[in-house]
Amino acid sequence: MKSIKRRLTVHFSLQFIAMFISIFIILVVLLFVLILNIVKYDMDRDFTSGALDFLATDTTVENGKATISRGLEKKLREENMWFQVVNEQGKVIGAVNTPKELPKKYNVAELLQMEETKQYLDYSVESQYESFMVEPTYYILGYKNGLQQQLYTLFKEYSANGLVKKEDVPNLLTALQNKKASLQIIDQDGKLIESFGREKEKENYKPLDVISRKMEHGKNYTSATVYHDTKTNYSWIMHTPNKHGDLTEESTIKKFFVGTIIVAATILLITILFSVWNAFRYGGPLLFFTSWLERMGRGKYSEVLTEKERKKIFRKKSGKVRFQYRLYAEVINAFYDMAERLSRAETERKQLEKTREEWMTGISHDLRTPLSTIQGYGHLLESGQYEWSEIELKEIGGTIRQKGEYMLGLVEDFSLAFKLKNNALALNVEKVNVHKLVQRIVLKFVNDRMIENVTFSFEQDPAAAFIEADQRWFERMLDNLLFNAIKHNPPNTHIDIRTKTEEEYVKIIISDNGVGMDEETRAKLFDRYYRGTNTNEQTEGAGLGMSIAKAISQLHHGEIYVESTVNIGTKITLQFPII
Repeated sequence: MKSIKRRLTVHFSLQFIAMFISIFIILVVLLFVLILNIVKYDMDRDFTSGALDFLATDTTVENGKATISRGLEKKLREENMWFQVVNEQGKVIGAVNTPKELPKKYNVAELLQMEETKQYLDYSVESQYESFMVEPTYYILGYKNGLQQQLYTLFKEYSANGLVKKEDVPNLLTALQNKKASLQIIDQDGKLIESFGREKEKENYKPLDVISRKMEHGKNYTSATVYHDTKTNYSWIMHTPNKHGDLTEESTIKKFFVGTIIVAATILLITILFSVWNAFRYGGPLLFFTSWLERMGRGKYSEVLTEKERKKIFRKKSGKVRFQYRLYAEVINAFYDMAERLSRAETERKQLEKTREEWMTGISHDLRTPLSTIQGYGHLLESGQYEWSEIELKEIGGTIRQKGEYMLGLVEDFSLAFKLKNNALALNVEKVNVHKLVQRIVLKFVNDRMIENVTFSFEQDPAAAFIEADQRWFERMLDNLLFNAIKHNPPNTHIDIRTKTEEEYVKIIISDNGVGMDEETRAKLFDRYYRGTNTNEQTEGAGLGMSIAKAISQLHHGEIYVESTVNIGTKITLQFPII
């Protein structure tokens, strides 16, 4: 029972842990995908700042050398950008797509100017400093902002007091058409003053609209390049096609939520399938157990497991329980054992009923014979028709006494057998020398003048052996075994008794050279109420002597073995633990 409890605990604990780990892995992967999509979204929205954050996170610095992934290298080349990693001494330890005019080492003044102006040579730069859990490192992302320079050129060429001169409008439109661009001029409040190129995108701009257009390229169809004229407070906004694609139809966040729903539905489906699988795996055997209990309730112990069920549960070749039923292996085996025990109990009950009837018949015969003798002598004495001599009266009295003692012995055997069967016999246990105890019992038989034509021999082991025993009942056990050897053997039988001491046990061996027993008699020798089939032997007794002897030996934690061969003799071995 502890084994199946332990197995069930381990099994369901492992299932819970596996389910927890699976869901945890799915959530971690989902979170990782979310982070990647957010970073990608940021990069698409504003590649310059987004790329720098991602580059700083993805760059690995080991042994004074920086390594950038091939995917980012490819992306930087596509965007015509360069990237440098500078260590604490100003030395470049990693670079991608670097122009030849850039130095391999920066001084303090160059880095401070770069950080202040966000420019280096002809390049716009974005920079980031990192020192958390790594050596102090400076990341530089550079690019040429061609649109900004083009817009400034248009402003210088066509601007008059912050607006476009009327005579220059055709030339401006041609220049914008070549660039597939449009131009809007707004005042300091965001009000649209002039628009050239495509249709007006906005009549008025809110304060953050221009910043949004400039920073979140991927969120709009066009990218905005802005030049602000400080003299007039007019801003020129040039709109060019967005090369990062249109992200407005289905945003990354929307994709993430759709993915979350799909993952949640997948987890739910897996959980439902797992529950259904568990129901079949653990519910199926319960249906078997229910049907088995129903059959056992109807007393069909031999039909507890049908042949179809047997093939389904057990492997054909090895006979072992199949994997899907292995969790309940002990329960299945327990059902088998219980069915076999109940079947044996039913067989034993029927046999007991039959034996009891035979025993009652024998008991009735055993009691009827002495009772008939006593009743007959009673009638003779009561009638007064005869005059009895003193010798005759003594003979009648002796016969009545013998028959009464015989009947008293039968009653005592019945009572003792009942107590032994119900474990109601109290023992007065003490430490005894088994050799001396057996010797005393054997001498009692040797000196008994009523026992004729039987010889005894006793051989004692020289090594002392002590056991815990109730001397009274121990003697009764040996008496029954010796009387049985005397009663069921012919005259001139020799009975040999020996004691033998071993490491943990002492043995008492009783052997004779009598008629022996057949296999059936030997197998049933210790059954209650059983008497042998030899019709030549005496039939007095209730057939309880050997059963009582075995029960008493078991009360003393002993064992009893019988070996017998017809016409050769019988050997009975008693074994008790030494203290």
